[in-house]
Amino acid sequence: MEVFVLLNFFPMKTTHAFSLFLAASSFVLGTACSSTNTGTSTGTTSGSSMNGQMSSDMSSASGTAATGTNTSSSGSMGDAGSSSAAATGGSGGSSATMGTGSASDMTAFMATFATMQDPVFLMNAASSNLLEIQLGQMAAQKSTNADVKRFGQMMVDHHTKATQELKTVATPLGVTLPQTMMPVHQAMADKLMNKSGKAFDEGYMDAMETAHKMDIAMFEVKSNAAETPTVKSFATKTLPMLRSHEKMANEIEKKVD
Repeated sequence: MEVFVLLNFFPMKTTHAFSLFLAASSFVLGTACSSTNTGTSTGTTSGSSMNGQMSSDMSSASGTAATGTNTSSSGSMGDAGSSSAAATGGSGGSSATMGTGSASDMTAFMATFATMQDPVFLMNAASSNLLEIQLGQMAAQKSTNADVKRFGQMMVDHHTKATQELKTVATPLGVTLPQTMMPVHQAMADKLMNKSGKAFDEGYMDAMETAHKMDIAMFEVKSNAAETPTVKSFATKTLPMLRSHEKMANEIEKKVD
């Protein structure tokens, strides 16, 4: 009897223990899976957060770099604009009160050559070229003197070429050349507008003598003391042509007087 009871007792206890074991195992496995999922979820979330943060940082850095680049570019353009504006203001200021073309105006204008900055010089040289070209065209059309007509056409040809060379010097320096004459040169052109025949020939050759005298004085200063090597080279290269023009103008002027 006691043996039967014991045999019945152990199987029941073993079954109960096995059940408890299964329950415990399920709990442990469930906890482990839950922990794994939580870790994976946390890792994924953290990774996403880090990636998002990195993307945000890179975006922000790119924006900063782009902004810096644009700012730098704008600054450079601003500087170039300021240089052009300063050059325009300087040249305009030098010649604004010299609009009558009188001898005193010419003397005052020439007095600015010693301290004239390179950009202002280039703009004055361009204005002088415009004068030579416009008056040369007038001479070729209006004059009845063969020498005057030939000289006028030569002025158109030579100073058109000189203008092209001048642009190659001015452009890299950020200097915008004028498209119209400055007052000192416009005043000289205005004096010839209503003249014709011998009066025009005499007036034109006088203007050529004066214009080249001013140009030579201005170019001589820059051939010796330009701030920029290219400006100095241009002035030195152009001087022989200007001196040749002045000599021819003096000779023709004597003939038409």
